[in-house]
Amino acid sequence: MKGSSKYIKFIALVLALVVTFLFADRLLSFKTIHGIRQARDLYVQPRDTIDVAFLGSSHVHYDMNTAYLWENFGIASYDYSAAEQPLWITYYYLQELCKYQSPGLVVLDLYSPASFHDEYQYYYLTDNLNGVRFSKTKLDMIMASAEPDRIWDFFPSFVTWHLRYKELNKYDLEYLFMSKKERQAFKGFTPHFRNTYYEVPYYDFEHVTVLPPKTEEYLLKIIDYCKDNGIELYLVVNPYYIDSPEAGCYNRIKEIAAEQGVRYENFNHWYDTMGLDFATDLNDASHLNYEGSCKYSDFLGQVIKSLYDIPDRRGDERYESWDRHAEYIRGQVERQDSEDVNENN
Repeated sequence: MKGSSKYIKFIALVLALVVTFLFADRLLSFKTIHGIRQARDLYVQPRDTIDVAFLGSSHVHYDMNTAYLWENFGIASYDYSAAEQPLWITYYYLQELCKYQSPGLVVLDLYSPASFHDEYQYYYLTDNLNGVRFSKTKLDMIMASAEPDRIWDFFPSFVTWHLRYKELNKYDLEYLFMSKKERQAFKGFTPHFRNTYYEVPYYDFEHVTVLPPKTEEYLLKIIDYCKDNGIELYLVVNPYYIDSPEAGCYNRIKEIAAEQGVRYENFNHWYDTMGLDFATDLNDASHLNYEGSCKYSDFLGQVIKSLYDIPDRRGDERYESWDRHAEYIRGQVERQDSEDVNENN
């Protein structure tokens, strides 16, 4: 009996430690909308409901308006992205996504591989890593993303949040008690409402720039993974204030796409067609604001529906969380409109 009692106490202690850790992780972990929440809330999405996954950098969760795509096209999509995400992290995000979802289409934005060429990119690495569950996939992601002497800066995750108790805020408590159902209504998209004026950019459409070897290696890995798993891959460049060196990288990716038989589109060639106005539709030089995201997503939705067999899921009970998502985004827009009225009065 004594041995059995000790065994029960040991099991109870282990369970208490696990529960305590999970509680602390939920409360103390960083919860930025620059990638961490996009990764964390993927895990609560109804299994095998995401038909279109948008991958890439912050261009994705600023520009790909999942609420608009749902309300106007019935596309069940998710922005699974993080700030300045290099392709070696995107490759492992794609693997992580496919553990829980079976997307028919992956749309990959190419801003980061054209703009950030260092082999190791640390500035937003925490935002890229901390929302992903511990697994071999995450370990591989860390190994690809950090030099050996810096790995322990990012693993295990509690190394990065152990002092956060000093800066806990209202949102930390709200997220702690947020139900799975409430979290399902988050689909990655984060509307922004600033308006910054720019002239329409001029850049060299034709020249080609060599990609860094690591970037090209992981682009080919992503292409091969999609082919091997029967996933359609669409390489895109979201509209922004583009410059010529970046355009040269996109042209090299266009060559690779043609060689690999993958669709590619630079939507910076379509400003007029989509009605994008650089005087009103940019949050900053690199990102669209909410109005710009609606214009771009309207055009992108039409393109996706014309090129791919993506079902209209509206009215399907399994997809009711997208209805709640659209309602949540409408609420954010209405609050912003109310604030603008109050500021002008």
